[in-house]
Amino acid sequence: MTPADHSEVVALMASYFEGLYRADSTLLRDVFHPRLAYVCATEGDELYLDIDAYMARIDRREPPVKRGDPRDEAILEIAFGGDRIARITARMSMMGRDYLDYLTLVRHAGKWRIVSKTFSYIPRKD
Repeated sequence: MTPADHSEVVALMASYFEGLYRADSTLLRDVFHPRLAYVCATEGDELYLDIDAYMARIDRREPPVKRGDPRDEAILEIAFGGDRIARITARMSMMGRDYLDYLTLVRHAGKWRIVSKTFSYIPRKD
């Protein structure tokens, strides 16, 4: 892992958060690996999707930016396992929920990409 890798991953996460906030599947497809595994681990709402099914859901979603949701997101941890694998723990709040994401990244075509997204959520207490 180099400082450039760290910077690239931080920039990738900025695009990830922006894509989710704007419900922008074009931006998100550049963040995710083409063979993405998307897993919701919330009890009673377990879900397993590939990238096309997930992007179809994104395209049907009312963007949080249009709903007027405030931005509330953070990278909690970045861990590199070498020059081709990394793990990120992130949190964000949107659409009335608090999310905790575990993201696994790999190098794909010379760029860091999220190959798996496993997350859970709870209703936000306002």
